[in-house]
Amino acid sequence: MSKTLNGLFDLTGRVAIVTGGSRGLGLQIGSALGEFGATLALVARKQAELDAAVAELAGKGIKAEGFAADLGAADAATALTERVLARFGRIDILVNNAGTVWGAPAEDYPIEGWNKVIDLNVTGLFLLTQAVAREAFLKQGKGAVVNVASIEGLMGHHPDQLGTIAYNTAKGAVVNMTRALAAEWGPKNIRVNAVAPGYFPSKMTAATIGEHSERMLRDTPLGKLGGETDLMGPALLLASDAGGHMTGQILVVDGGATII
Repeated sequence: MSKTLNGLFDLTGRVAIVTGGSRGLGLQIGSALGEFGATLALVARKQAELDAAVAELAGKGIKAEGFAADLGAADAATALTERVLARFGRIDILVNNAGTVWGAPAEDYPIEGWNKVIDLNVTGLFLLTQAVAREAFLKQGKGAVVNVASIEGLMGHHPDQLGTIAYNTAKGAVVNMTRALAAEWGPKNIRVNAVAPGYFPSKMTAATIGEHSERMLRDTPLGKLGGETDLMGPALLLASDAGGHMTGQILVVDGGATII
């Protein structure tokens, strides 16, 4: 039984695109997929950060290459997909982790902030998923998408914190995009799922956690924020054959914060 179970998680021979993969949650997820055999195509805007991530992973025996791209640009998705296919010949897993946030009260929220967040977190995510499905998954007859949503897409924003209406809206869109694509592509053997993290320390969340950590910990049943390995297992499950009968699901990883 043990060998069979290990085989379900084995990603040897598969190629995984991980956007926002040079640091934080993306690098954590990429590390998990790479440890179980996947070859990684890490995507981020800054080549220097990608090079550092590739070197870090190489030290763990994980094969990864960096692909610099701005996924908020309209033509980025097709070009990136073509580059990865030209390099590796296939794409088996897509992890949509790239994202941005903009904080402002809703009544004063600037249109440039709204557009920046929606363009990357929703439109860019869809365009890359569409391109990878069209050019790889549908032709191969199989594929797995793991979207990184957020508990901010499942509930309202805490009134003590600076408003992030575009981010909340975008992550809510990712939640239902996950379900809609899963329903449409299920008959074509493409699974689409999402993880919805709570607060994890990162560059994006540093200021918010610094100001509100006491309340966050008090309101989280497990009494801690997300850690350096807490997304590894959930992402590996959804990306691998171990999650082969799961699609359209939103797996919340928040220490219980959304249950009270």
